[in-house]
Amino acid sequence: GTSSDIVRICSEHDVEIILFAIPSASDEVKQRILTICSETNCEIKILPSVDQILKDGGEILKKFKKIQIEDLLEREPVELDNKGLLEVIQDKTILVSGGGGSIGSELCRQIVKFSPGKLVILDNYENTTYELQNELLRAYPDLDLDIVIGSVRGKPRLDAVFKVYKPAMVFHAAAHKHVPLMEFSPSEAVKNNVFGTYNIARCADEFGVKKFVMISTDKAVNPTNVMGATKRICEMIVQSMQEVSTTEFVAVRFGNVLGSNGSVIPLFKKQIEEGGPVTLTHKDITRYFMTIPEAAQLVLQSASYAKGGEIFVLDMGKPVRIYDLAEKLIKLSGYTPNVDMEIKTTGLRPGEKLYEELLMDEEGLTKTAHSKIFIGKPIFCDIVSLTKQLEHLREVTETMDKVKIKEAVAEITGTYIIDMVHC
Repeated sequence: GTSSDIVRICSEHDVEIILFAIPSASDEVKQRILTICSETNCEIKILPSVDQILKDGGEILKKFKKIQIEDLLEREPVELDNKGLLEVIQDKTILVSGGGGSIGSELCRQIVKFSPGKLVILDNYENTTYELQNELLRAYPDLDLDIVIGSVRGKPRLDAVFKVYKPAMVFHAAAHKHVPLMEFSPSEAVKNNVFGTYNIARCADEFGVKKFVMISTDKAVNPTNVMGATKRICEMIVQSMQEVSTTEFVAVRFGNVLGSNGSVIPLFKKQIEEGGPVTLTHKDITRYFMTIPEAAQLVLQSASYAKGGEIFVLDMGKPVRIYDLAEKLIKLSGYTPNVDMEIKTTGLRPGEKLYEELLMDEEGLTKTAHSKIFIGKPIFCDIVSLTKQLEHLREVTETMDKVKIKEAVAEITGTYIIDMVHC
């Protein structure tokens, strides 16, 4: 039969497991067939690519892996300009702040493929950073790797680190990113995101870093929450620093990353394991998604294109309806949505949008050599006025007054709409 017969055949023959063994299938064909397979109550396993099978060796049957939600999302593989990346990474000292986090750790995994002279991972959370250290050294025994425990909040600590290592390139991934938590702790969002970025950006300038790449978010666009607004200020910091520094400062903006700490997929999986219900805030809420490796690879590629001052915007593809995502994940787990696994809507959380935007209207959009990377036009470059505003923000932050902090943040961004109901 054809793929359209899969559901019927599985039902008629009481099939329990489907093995998808077409590793050469295009992403479009693979996604279409797997979506059909997910309509059954069968366990689905996938054979990896031929290259991966040959690389790993061993018995074919042992190579089948369980289907993941990522397999049902239409994401084309990323093609990288390896020569350009070698030029900016090979034999150079690279520092990654927040290197123990979801994006930071994947950046490290991608960076080591291009033979850095030294990799310095800076993070204030020792457990995940320790695990990453062990992982990298197992895979790359000759890697020159240093782990530095410290926070971007402390400028003296950063000064000492930069003085010792004098990195050629900095990837700044350290940040607080949980929207609801930051709504109730805006002072922490400001201290970590805004002043952490301000501290490490000044170090990059003072110690002659060639390239500084800040990880940003689509929530920085017309922000409705503290987290997004603080990341918008971070973008303003790197754009304004570009005007007064020899360092090339850029930001890379993208949406949600599948499987990252605190993202919706691990939450849904845990809820399903516990018997439900699967909860989401609104039936019509949508988000842009990409995989962790895809995001990290495109960040690296953006860095190789950087001339200074750009906000790189990654092509996130089509927005995904979270309700549809929940349904697919429930089916993959062998349940029927709202029959033996309830989907429950709980209402939008403080600061949460129904949809995210990737670009501000006034920023425009220009292409790069890579089909998935675009450049938004910089719209801010006044370091003098920004510095004065940051000093005022620092004073207000020390008061711990949530409303005053949010008002000071809104004054700087000019686009942040405060959710006064939940202040």
